[in-house]
This record gives sequence, structure tokens and C-alpha cells, in this order.
Amino acid sequence: MRGRKRANLVDAGQESPLDFAVQTRDRGTMQMVREALDRGDAVLAYQPIVQASNPTKIAFYEGLIRILDETGRVIPARDFMGAVESQELGREIDCAALRAGLRALRQTPDLRLSINMSARSIGYPKWKQTLNRWLNGDPKLAERLILEITESSAMQMPELVTTFMGDLQDKGITFALDDFGAGHTAFRYLKEFYFDIVKIDGQFVRNVQQDPNNQVLMEALISIAGHFDMFTVAETVENGAEAAWLAQAGIDCLQGYFFGAPSLTPPWIKGAARHAG
Repeated sequence: MRGRKRANLVDAGQESPLDFAVQTRDRGTMQMVREALDRGDAVLAYQPIVQASNPTKIAFYEGLIRILDETGRVIPARDFMGAVESQELGREIDCAALRAGLRALRQTPDLRLSINMSARSIGYPKWKQTLNRWLNGDPKLAERLILEITESSAMQMPELVTTFMGDLQDKGITFALDDFGAGHTAFRYLKEFYFDIVKIDGQFVRNVQQDPNNQVLMEALISIAGHFDMFTVAETVENGAEAAWLAQAGIDCLQGYFFGAPSLTPPWIKGAARHAG
């Protein structure tokens, strides 16, 4: 009896060793991310988006933010991205991604690049100041910049997103709706948004060549995008069979490991090095 009571008290009033370890690890990861941003250890990994009709031709690249620890190793995004979405740290990550993307655009005049951002960063003064400062220095950068906003993020504040996009489209910036079809979009908003590109969520791409449910859903999403004159990209394409089915179905572009993994070394630099050699 006495032993059982003591066990119940521990369960009710104390953290388990596992919970404590997880919380300690998470706090440590957040601190590493903050310190990395302070050091400027945030870089982009570049992944190609290719034309479905001719996969040897690259339409644009996506720049995916990578945060490095003191040893130069990448801190896994899954360890912190979800936790920082509603924090100022998430806004600072968006600022770092934007700076790195604009720098790459300035250094490579023929590059077209997409950068991820949260709708929460729309009202973050530092993010807007960063964008304005770079575009004031070189307004033509806007014509090659694509801003990706996730479907779930956009739907948290659709009116604000619509106003924001309307203002920046006048500068020539392109907008992409990321993870389209993941379940958050109220389709009535599509006629009000200014998205030029929709990136169809990878759950509909997986085994699409042999999954009749995914085929129906993919065809429907392509049709919706076409109705609103939006360019389509299929995410997470992992094999040739998926790519072939998607191209036949009318998708515009393809992205995934089948065509190239995200690379910290810009692929156009690697290509130039191979050519020089």
C-alpha cells in the first residue's frame, strides 16, 4: 500500500525522466538556433524545380533555410521549425532566409529563386525592412524572387495575406502557395488570393501512378489551379513513374529527390566547376 501511494504521488506531481530529457533537449536546440542566427550561421540549401515537359530544364530553385551549429553541422529542421512558428525566433529565421535568398539573386543574375516565409512574418518590421532595403538597392531582384507561403499559414490570416500580396505584386514579386491541398484552404479564398504558383502537397504525389485515389485528387487540384491561372508544381517526386504520370496529367513542374536533393553548394556553381574541369 505504502509503495503504491508513493508511486502515485510521483506520477501526479513530478515529471518523468523521459519528459525532462525531452524538454531539456528542446530548450538546448532552441538555444543553439538562437546562437547560430546571432553568428550568422544560416545558409540556404538549393533544390531544383524542373519543367515537367522537359526535366533537363530548370524552371527555378527553392532555397531551403539551414541552421548550422558551432561545428558547421546542420541542426535538423524537424527539431525546431514547428516549435518556432509562433515565436519571434521563427520570424528571425524568415529574415535570415530572405537575406540569403536576395544575396544569391544579386550574385547570380540569371537565377530565379523561391524563399519560404510564414504569414506571421508579414507584420514583422524587420522582415519588411530587409525586403525594402534590398529592393531599393536593386529593384530588378523582385522579378526573380518567389515568396512561398504555406497553405496552413496563409489560412490563419487570409485578409492580411491578400493585402500583402497585392502590395508586393506591383513590385514584380511572384507568390507560391506551398503544400496546396493539405487540408486547410477554403477554396473560396483562391479567387481573392494573388498566388501565381501552387505547389501540390506530396501526399497526393506518392505512388500516384498506381493509386487511383491520388490520381483523382491530383487531377482535381490541377484543374482548380488551371481555372485560376496558377502554375502547378508537384512536390516530393521520388521516381520516374510518378514523374511520367504527372507530366501526362498536365502538371507544369516537378520537384523532388528524383531530380535533385537540396544542396548547400549552389548547383549552378557545381555545374560551372564541372564545365571548367
